[in-house]
Amino acid sequence: MTRLPAALTFVLLCGVSLILDWRALATTFSLALGREEYTQILLVFPVVAALIFLDRNLFNVVPKPGLGWGSAVLVVSVGIASLAKWGPGLQPDTRLALDMLALVAWWVGAFVLCFGERVARTFLFPLGFLLWLVPIPAFMLAHVIFFLQRWSAFSAQVLFSAAGVPVSQDGFFLTIPGVTIEVAKECSSIRSSLLLLLTTMVLAQLQLRSFWRKALLVAIAVPLSVAKNGFRIFTIAMLGIKVDPGYLSGRLHHHGGVLFLLMALLVIFLMLWILRKGERRSAAAPGLAPFAPLSSARH
Repeated sequence: MTRLPAALTFVLLCGVSLILDWRALATTFSLALGREEYTQILLVFPVVAALIFLDRNLFNVVPKPGLGWGSAVLVVSVGIASLAKWGPGLQPDTRLALDMLALVAWWVGAFVLCFGERVARTFLFPLGFLLWLVPIPAFMLAHVIFFLQRWSAFSAQVLFSAAGVPVSQDGFFLTIPGVTIEVAKECSSIRSSLLLLLTTMVLAQLQLRSFWRKALLVAIAVPLSVAKNGFRIFTIAMLGIKVDPGYLSGRLHHHGGVLFLLMALLVIFLMLWILRKGERRSAAAPGLAPFAPLSSARH
């Protein structure tokens, strides 16, 4: 009986935020459906819901409202929303990002207010994961894409050199015998790179105990994204000059990102297996507690 008011209060507070700022959420999901740079947003709610469902038994404790921290986060949310609405000189995409940041902050604040700091700490990861709902503003996204273009071109150049293929690089252009390749913005693989990063974060949270191992696995996903894209450029170019020029503009070029994403995920699973094996070995060392089940070790 004591849990019902807390849950109802949380739903009501979230409902108020949606009534006041539903346009921001609708615009964000429209972006996610229409532009590949924001596809990962579609995964956030299902992932958060699944993570909370896995640990739903934690709600069995009598909730102790977190009035202090919860109210503070709600106030911060109102401040961010005010900045989004009345801040001078902001671009529409920046206003949208601030609007969504305010919404996420409101939901987190409402959660802490209703269920208390103790429960909020146990759900720190899914609550933090909600930040991926905030669409990256264009000026920040441009820097991310530039980074992926630059280092993907470099990694492809390294692969060509390792394979004994003469190659020269001029910015985002790679020239090998028979073809010049441009690593354009569309070739940055921003969607698959972000999906790889999000998937790695979830796997690290579910399967690893120590913070440094989780951080290491997530950190590996960044250079792996670049290497994955460089390998994609290398593979398509080699198939184009050695097998059939049609590969340079065919289905593998336009729709092959999933294949190379799966390859990168195999590397992540291999690293995850190595890190989990290390955790078991550490836990089994003399003087240490036995290795705890993952379901109870995440928090």
